[in-house]
Amino acid sequence: MRRTARLLTGTALAVAAAGLGAAPASADDTAGLRVYPSSAVPGGQVTVNTAGCGDGGTAGGDASAVGAGAFTLAPGTHEGEASGRFRVPPSAQPGTYEIVATCAEDGRRVTGDLVVTLTSPREQVYPRGSVKTGVGGALGPDPVRTAAGVAALAVAAAGGTWLLHRRARGDGI
Repeated sequence: MRRTARLLTGTALAVAAAGLGAAPASADDTAGLRVYPSSAVPGGQVTVNTAGCGDGGTAGGDASAVGAGAFTLAPGTHEGEASGRFRVPPSAQPGTYEIVATCAEDGRRVTGDLVVTLTSPREQVYPRGSVKTGVGGALGPDPVRTAAGVAALAVAAAGGTWLLHRRARGDGI
């Protein structure tokens, strides 16, 4: 009985110690750099927010990884957050880039990720071209063959109309 009590007490102490060690990491996670939109196209504007610099804090932003250079984060409309903007250069290549902000008061660095894509998630992409189904299209896209086919159909229609007209008059075939 005494052995079981020691085992349970030791386990409880280990769990409590692990929980105390994990508490600062979770508090630090809320102070990261939030990038809106998280996925942008070249030439698009990006807004960056952080609560990691304290209430009314400012920061220097660095988006040179994507080629946008430095920008400033100042106290924004959300209480306790610093906010800044930059434009993704038109020459940016698709990929994931780390955006960094350094707090002016204490030099703390906060980071966030920006994904650069060639198409906007809000942009509708429509299909172009023809579908290769193996059915039809015997003439193909050649304009000379298309004109010859249309002319053959016109001659057939005119000949059929002439024959029907003769038959209605009673001239016979």
